[in-house]
Parts: sequence; C-alpha cells; structure tokens
Amino acid sequence: MNKETRYIFYQRLAELDPKPTTELEYTTPFELLTAVLLSAQATDVGVNKATRKLFPVANTPAQILALGQEGLESYIATIGLYRSKAKHLLETCRILIERHGGEVPRDRDSLEALPGVGRKTANVVMNTAFGEPTIAVDTHIFRVANRTGLAPGKDVRAVEDRLLKVTPPEFRHDAHHWLILHGRYVCKARRPECWRCAVADVCDYRPKEMTPPKGR
Repeated sequence: MNKETRYIFYQRLAELDPKPTTELEYTTPFELLTAVLLSAQATDVGVNKATRKLFPVANTPAQILALGQEGLESYIATIGLYRSKAKHLLETCRILIERHGGEVPRDRDSLEALPGVGRKTANVVMNTAFGEPTIAVDTHIFRVANRTGLAPGKDVRAVEDRLLKVTPPEFRHDAHHWLILHGRYVCKARRPECWRCAVADVCDYRPKEMTPPKGR
C-alpha cells in the first residue's frame, strides 16, 4: 500500500465513522483505565457487564481499594483471570493515591509503572482519555495492518511504529479505533468479509472473496 492508497483507506473509514471511540463503557479516565485493565483476554461486552455493576458502587481509586480483594472479585468474577486482575487493580489504586493524588497520570512512563499496565494499555488511555495521537496495537490491528499492507510488521511494536510513521496526521488520533473496529467486524481473523468492505479495492490482501456466502 502506498501513500495515496493509505490516505484513501483512512478517508473511507473516517467517512463511515467520523467519531469512533472504544466500545468499553466509561465516564472518567480512571473508569477507562479500570476497564482496559480488565479487558485483557476478555471481551468488551463481558467487561461492560461487570463494570455496570462495579462502577455505581466504586469508581475511584479509594472506593476500589476499600472493597478489598474479595469485594472486588465479587464484581469481576465473570471476567477471565479475575483474581490476578483484581490484585493488579488494587495495587494500581494504591499507587494512584500515593503518587498521583488519586488521578490517572497522562504520561507513558507513569502509566506503564502501574501494575498490569503495558504499552498497549497506556496507549489506549493516553489516546482515549487524554486525546494523544497514540496507536495501541492489539491482535485485530496487528492482523489488519499486515493483511491489508497498511503497515506490515513482524511484531506489535514494529506495527505500531510503522503505523505512526505512515498514518496521515489528520487521521492519527482516531486510527486506533477505526482499525480495531474494522478488524473486529469486517476484516475478521478466520474469514475477512471483503464483499462488504469499504476499502477492499485499496487493500493488498489476496485473494479477496467479493461474493458473500449463501445466507449472508
């Protein structure tokens, strides 16, 4: 994919969804951080079901900390790896209170110093909560970037660096959301639905299946 086709690629995704955002439900940076921490190896739907019960009771670091391990686990037990996630979240809350006045930090180093927060989570928080033009590469984005030829790379960091380099500035802030949603709902892992893809003609993937299977 060259510079011209990349621009067309993003332009069409932007036309379809001018204001994309995460499917995780949140109202504050701390709620977003909590939801992203809980989302590892879990679906956004599953996380939202848990946080709809948790956040009305506890949606600040102090309130989460007050629940304790067992109390917190009772709200998130339906989520995979909930015990370790509860432990990480409680420790994160303690650090936020002790070092950051109970607020979520805006810089990468401080975010990545929190238990359970890696580069991808930090990128999501920086982008979605604070408007930074970061691109968090998950399995969907890694697949789309390589399959389409948008930004090929051998690992997630290589894809992230490539995306930041080749994504036009005006699309950089929303690129993460467009790509993850495209990978989740159109450019699927097992069978990309090229027959209903808005960017199929500028995508490098071959062979494309342009006729929908019967029943679709």
